[in-house]
Amino acid sequence: MPLPRKTLRLGLGAFTFALMVDLASKWLVQQRFQLGESLALFPGLALTYVRNPGAAFSMLAGWNASLRLPLFFLVTLVALGAIAFYFKSLPEKDHLSAFALGLVAGGALGNLVDRVRYGEVVDFIEVGVRSVYTWPIFNAADSAVCVGVAFLVWRSLKPVK
Repeated sequence: MPLPRKTLRLGLGAFTFALMVDLASKWLVQQRFQLGESLALFPGLALTYVRNPGAAFSMLAGWNASLRLPLFFLVTLVALGAIAFYFKSLPEKDHLSAFALGLVAGGALGNLVDRVRYGEVVDFIEVGVRSVYTWPIFNAADSAVCVGVAFLVWRSLKPVK
């Protein structure tokens, strides 16, 4: 059974939004900053251009690229396939899940584009106080994935009627 137009539009809209914001923000950072350069926006938030060869929190960054990159490609492609499968099985009125899956897929593809282009991911959002604690630097794609997953968790707790 094909998805209703509204559900499909929400998912594709979120996907496109997440991907375009991610790619555009990374392009802007690379145009305006040197690698390692930082600009404090206000206390607790800075733009800091770094590259992450690993996964979240730089996991597997020390692995050889000949092992790491194929693993990341495979995991991302499997995740995108699972998202597409899940998306097709959504209930007709589950607009929140459609939106959430679009965010997750757009974010995943945004980081995959970086891995294909550079062999690593462009990160630039730094949150925290440097002398005390800073969260690992991240990007718009990471944010889209996290927000999308949070919406999916919310949906799992509040099923569609």
